[in-house]
Amino acid sequence: MASPVQAPPSQIPPPRYRRSISGPIILISIGTLFLLGTMGYLNWARLGYLFAHYWPVILIVAGVIKLIEYQAAQRQGLRASGLGVGGVFLIIAVIVLGLTATQVSRVDWGQLRDQINIDDNDFTWFGEKFTYEDQLAQAFPSGASLHVANARGAVNVSTSTDNEIHVSVHKRINAEKQSDADKYNAATKPQITVSGNTVTLNANNQSVSDHRVAEDLDISLPRKAEVSISTHSGDVSVLGRDGDVEIAAQHNEVSASDINGKVSLNLDHSAARVSQVSSDVSVEGRANDVSLEDIKGAVHLDGEFMESVKLVKIGQGVIFKSSRTDIQLARLDGDLDLDSGDLQATNVTGPIRLTTRSKDIRLADISGDLRLQDENGTVELHVKKLGSMQVENRKGDIQLYIPEKASFQVDARASGGEIETDFSSLKIDDSQTTATGNVGSGGPRLVLNNEHGTIQIRKASSSDQESEIPEKPKPPHSPTEPRVTEN
Repeated sequence: MASPVQAPPSQIPPPRYRRSISGPIILISIGTLFLLGTMGYLNWARLGYLFAHYWPVILIVAGVIKLIEYQAAQRQGLRASGLGVGGVFLIIAVIVLGLTATQVSRVDWGQLRDQINIDDNDFTWFGEKFTYEDQLAQAFPSGASLHVANARGAVNVSTSTDNEIHVSVHKRINAEKQSDADKYNAATKPQITVSGNTVTLNANNQSVSDHRVAEDLDISLPRKAEVSISTHSGDVSVLGRDGDVEIAAQHNEVSASDINGKVSLNLDHSAARVSQVSSDVSVEGRANDVSLEDIKGAVHLDGEFMESVKLVKIGQGVIFKSSRTDIQLARLDGDLDLDSGDLQATNVTGPIRLTTRSKDIRLADISGDLRLQDENGTVELHVKKLGSMQVENRKGDIQLYIPEKASFQVDARASGGEIETDFSSLKIDDSQTTATGNVGSGGPRLVLNNEHGTIQIRKASSSDQESEIPEKPKPPHSPTEPRVTEN
């Protein structure tokens, strides 16, 4: 019997392509970094910083690996492996995470926390908080001025009982461990330097790697010294100065009181409260709430005011300029309250110049000349001592209250509206909607023009005027995120 033919053993066909090793290399690299991080050899914040700035290196390395694999496959006569679905997903993930990390790294997190009032202990990824105290003191030259620079932290200035400058430093440092905090504390010692008639106190915390260092400075020095303060984040308070006070502040609340010199504020999204100043006060920049009270000199406000402006007892005139409102007046014996939709004041002495829009205006106890222009708002005026007057309004009523025994001339026109008056000697032409004539023996000329609104000229007694006096303004609240509306 013939034996069956034995089939040759089967053979495994050689691979047609070369497998990629880029995936395992990437996994090994990522695992190694995480292992070093959990063991404490790598700083997570530093690792995030490096990824945010150098993540394209990952794509470059992956591309080099694929190029090497392609050349090796060509030498072996094999087909190089493609990216595959996993590879494409990994590239997209690296690009998305990298771009996100780059944008996040450009955010000033310290400033953001200050704006939304996040405490250092609210979030653990900012690091643990360490506190330090320090004291500085030295003689303050006669006739010298003080300049304070503090990137982050409060500055409080008061009067000393001797001829020295005394500084109490309250420092807060965010770090992952005590040794790091000690290192950054040593690198941020405040310094006092003297150059001519200028004494400089530098908090020395402008740039400290990626760690947050905040220094609250309590300063006392002779009352006669002028003071200049520059701070990025932290409240500022100055109490009791015979010299001038200059403050440049961002995202803070600023207060100054009992000042015999001039007060100059340059604000960036900050609130200010100033009182009892014997000289002039100026405020410029982008401010939130501003409250000025008992200013014997002139007041000049120039900028954008996002919340409200409150003025009380201004002795030598007010100039207010913003993109929306322009005010000039000679004296304010009462108060003025301005916000995004209303302007009200009492006991105002002219000449008064007021130009604005989209505001309801109420002025009580007006004395002297008045020039007023508004639109999309009601104008209500209560006259104490009549002067010449020119009022223009659009799409809002004009209400004018004049003492019953006053003498004046009227030239009023209401286009698309009506004219009403309590003074019978005025001649009203309903066809032209005009009112003209003299009251009493004549006197100051009142010119009133209104488009698409009513003009009312009323008799007012002193009791009527007092009932219309606005409420005394309240002090500003703590600084908040500015609203879109502006004054």
